[in-house]
Formats: sequence, structure tokens, C-alpha cells
Amino acid sequence: MPDPDTLLTYAAVVLGLFLIPGPAVLLVLARASVGGRRVGIATGLGIAAGDLLHTAMAVVGLSAVLMTSALAFSLVKYAGAAYLIVLGLRALAERGGELSLGPARLVDTRLAFRQAVLAEVLNPKTALFFLAFLPQFVRPGQGSVPAQLVVLGLVFVGMSVVYTALVALAAGQVAGWLARHRRIGRWQGRVVGAIYLGLGIRLALQER
Repeated sequence: MPDPDTLLTYAAVVLGLFLIPGPAVLLVLARASVGGRRVGIATGLGIAAGDLLHTAMAVVGLSAVLMTSALAFSLVKYAGAAYLIVLGLRALAERGGELSLGPARLVDTRLAFRQAVLAEVLNPKTALFFLAFLPQFVRPGQGSVPAQLVVLGLVFVGMSVVYTALVALAAGQVAGWLARHRRIGRWQGRVVGAIYLGLGIRLALQER
């Protein structure tokens, strides 16, 4: 079980990533704006279900690496930290445009849920993110590594469900705010890039 300090740091980083409107948040907003709150919540639940599957796959894969050797797991952590640094540099280098909600057609809650699950599960960037992100907060000396990965993944999924539900419930206000502050998209890459870059550097150097 991760210690409270690690969980608090992890939750703060996850919350920081959530607060920057990304594709998942914009999808929930678009669905909620067209189909209403229930469709928006169903979309958020679908995204969370997809993330839960990514968590399960990451736990299985990383646990298999750990069984090989502790050195292999350390290499995975450092490779993940390097990947986060690369993501951060790319995000900082990109020229962000104005945020806008993409077109969304009217669908029922079941279809919205299924489409969100498929979109999240079939996104290779999400899979790589989980493989790189979760190990950074694992401490082998604090108990079972697979159990720690499960806890971290469930915290991420739980926070995702709560956050996307709040976004769906306040879709009108959030969409209106984004419409008045479209230029936030120009800062999106810089903020996310800074989070990735800082996290990657900090965690890459933490145990050296």
C-alpha cells in the first residue's frame, strides 16, 4: 500500500492533469452539451472503464517485469520517466490553438458509454501513459508492487469518474467558460508539458 505522502503527491499530480481540458474532458463536454447530463456522465464512465482496463494490463505487464528482476523494474521506471520527459518537451514545443468542442451527434447513454470505452481502450498513447506513469509512484519497500499498482490505478479511475461527472453536471457553465476563454488552449501544452517534464526529472533523479 502506498504511504499517505506518496498518495497525496500522486493525487495532486493527477488532479493537475485533469484540470487542463484534454480530449477526454472535451468529449464529455461535447456529449453532455448535445445529449444532456446523463449522456455526459455515461461518457465519463466509459472513459473510466477504459482506464480501468489499461490499469489491469499495466499491472499484469509490470508485475511480470518485476518477477524477472528488481533491475528490470528499475529500468522500466527510468524508461517511463524518460518517456514523461519526452512528452513534456513535445508539449512545450507545440503551438497550442484555441480550444473548441468537436461536433457530437445525439446518442443514448449505452452507445455513449460503449464508444467512450472503445476510444479509450484503443488509444495506444493511454496505454503507454499508464505504463510510464504508475511505476513512478511505486515503492518496492512498502509492500506488494502489484497491490500498489492496483491502488494507484483505482485512485486514478475514481478521480476520473468524479471529475468527469462534475464536468457533465456543469456542462453548460463549463462550455460557456471555455467559449469565453478559448485562448486557454495556447497554454494547455505549456502547463501539461511542465507537469510531465517536472515529474519525469524529479522521479528519474529521486533514487539516484
